[in-house]
Amino acid sequence: MVPKDLRYARTHEWARAQGDVCTVGITQFAVEQLTDVVAVELPKVGKPVVASDEKGFGVIESVKAVSDLYAPVNGEVLEVNKAVIDDPAQVGADPYGKGWLIKIKMAAGTKLDHLLTAEQYEAQIASQGH
Repeated sequence: MVPKDLRYARTHEWARAQGDVCTVGITQFAVEQLTDVVAVELPKVGKPVVASDEKGFGVIESVKAVSDLYAPVNGEVLEVNKAVIDDPAQVGADPYGKGWLIKIKMAAGTKLDHLLTAEQYEAQIASQGH
């Protein structure tokens, strides 16, 4: 399931822009690759994030792997989903809804055009054998 109204990073994060706020989470594909999510580390509110930052903005841990989380846009962390820190299983149960991770106040003039469309993302995961 790849919602058509979102944009996608090649690193399997999704982005939904509403005005100058971008909500970010991980895709269903990422959840399936991770299996059971057991911990989520997210940044503090006010932390600047950069889309090209190789360090990422946080970490997601499953029984299988530990993966970095990358910001799809530049800006500042506006809100953190504390519910997924307390109950990481929510990320797997509802990755496009209650399992969102952070909200970013996007830098002025930021658009999502550099991110993949749903069709492009589906082609990417298909080429990865899924």
